[in-house]
Amino acid sequence: MTLKKFGKVYLLLFLALVLVFPGCSKKEENKAAAGSVTLILGAYTVPKDAYQNEVIPAFQKMWKEKTGQEVKFQESYVASGAQGRNISAGFEADVAALSLEHDIQTIVKKGLITHDWKSKRCNGFITRSLVVMVYRPGNPKQVKDWLDLTRNDIDVIYPSPRTSGGAMWFVNAIYGAGLKITELKDGKQDADYAYNLLKKIQRRVKVMDESGRASVTTFENGIGDILLTYENEALLRQLQGKEFPFIIPDATLLIENPVALVDKHVDKHGTREVAEAFVEFLYSKEAQRSFARYGFRSVDEEVVKEFAAKYPVPPYQFDMSYLGGWAKVNDSIYGPEGVWTKVIQQLADEQ
Repeated sequence: MTLKKFGKVYLLLFLALVLVFPGCSKKEENKAAAGSVTLILGAYTVPKDAYQNEVIPAFQKMWKEKTGQEVKFQESYVASGAQGRNISAGFEADVAALSLEHDIQTIVKKGLITHDWKSKRCNGFITRSLVVMVYRPGNPKQVKDWLDLTRNDIDVIYPSPRTSGGAMWFVNAIYGAGLKITELKDGKQDADYAYNLLKKIQRRVKVMDESGRASVTTFENGIGDILLTYENEALLRQLQGKEFPFIIPDATLLIENPVALVDKHVDKHGTREVAEAFVEFLYSKEAQRSFARYGFRSVDEEVVKEFAAKYPVPPYQFDMSYLGGWAKVNDSIYGPEGVWTKVIQQLADEQ
């Protein structure tokens, strides 16, 4: 065989081998390269310990055992309102776990969340809590209910609703309690009474930080007599061995915290499957028990029963539907002519 003919035969054999053994497809290459995946979590500050200490490690273990894939997390924890705006402005979180529905809707309005997140289990809420009053050890000011917070000898601490989802819960709780108090007394709600209750308590607010966690720090630094906070925040401090006593008012607001997959980002990052699995895992009994250990009220009825002694239900508890829902509250309380907006304007005019 001549050298020229040999070269032609070699080339034909090489092409035949390529056709018979084409190698990995693109999909197979991705699978082979997918030894790990990174999920970006954008959350509010308060559940940070629950996520980092229990929930995320448990999910990583479950996903590794199920798929062989390692999940790495990039986590961001800031005030809920600020986090919602961060994601809307360009922070590419795959999952948004925030304090309130309003902040998720901010992301929806930007077109980043395109699915009906409220059609998920428990209307898209993964944890619950209550608005409570933390007092100094021994309760030296003898605070018992909302009316005590209007006294001239009481300094109140809670964050700003402009930056903190927690603050919106606290303002809603005060205003709703005013409505509930008059409803129980007179058989009907008195909006003027509720407005004045909010105004009187707001007058006693000494510091308004950017987040609920920052307000807790301010209180721990010795400022203020009463801290309005989440029940879970107070329970977390007690879990850490700190003296952090609190009152659950008879009339207080049930807090419901949402989570949503951010469609535009998971599609861009190729993380939809693992992001959906993580959101689903948050509803599992394992995750719900973890949240309950860190002070959150569960959305799983079996877990609720398991922790019933730890989480008593106040007699006049109400939720956001009592105030008309978030869509109404965003306008009626925080809009240009809203209750809180007018309160702040009036207090500024009085100075």
